[in-house]
Amino acid sequence: MSLLTDNPDGATPLSPDDLIGLKLPHIQSNSQLNEIEAANILQGQAWVASHNTLTRDEIFSREFVVALHESLLGDIWTWAGTFRQRGVNIGVDPVNISVDLHNFLEDAKCWVEFNHFTPLMLNARIQHRLVQIHCFANGNGRHSRIFADTVTIFLLKKKPLKWANVELEYVLNERNAYIGALRKADAGDFTHLESYLLNIGN
Repeated sequence: MSLLTDNPDGATPLSPDDLIGLKLPHIQSNSQLNEIEAANILQGQAWVASHNTLTRDEIFSREFVVALHESLLGDIWTWAGTFRQRGVNIGVDPVNISVDLHNFLEDAKCWVEFNHFTPLMLNARIQHRLVQIHCFANGNGRHSRIFADTVTIFLLKKKPLKWANVELEYVLNERNAYIGALRKADAGDFTHLESYLLNIGN
């Protein structure tokens, strides 16, 4: 099976240029890629946990957004932590990534400082907006959820949300519900994303 095929709904297809950045040439299938990425994701989560403290300004910075993505996927992809340079099936135009990310990070600082949303809705909006911008060639969903978890742990002093009952990247029904809720949020309706998060035990 080619890495260019069999992408789940809502996933960003890997282009030939993306695949050139694969550091592990023995990987020939999506299942192999998923397995090795899952291990790298755990390393990235350990990297976050290794910080004793992270301030609001540190988390809501371009530098942290980039460093987190690199920590999650840097053992696998040469472009981890590098903003994408091509248009994809979701996300803003590449030329707008830096500006849109900056605006989001400034908004999110205010959301936290002034308790603008409940913790659940804060997580939902942070996660949705990062996916909507789609800073990177791949891995944006996992990156955005772990970024939101970081906000919850270090700034809200709460346990991270449960994002799914299964691994979202691999199980169709759960993934479809999640993607559907994100698409409603694209139109400004966050009630479906809130309901999704509540229904899985948050």
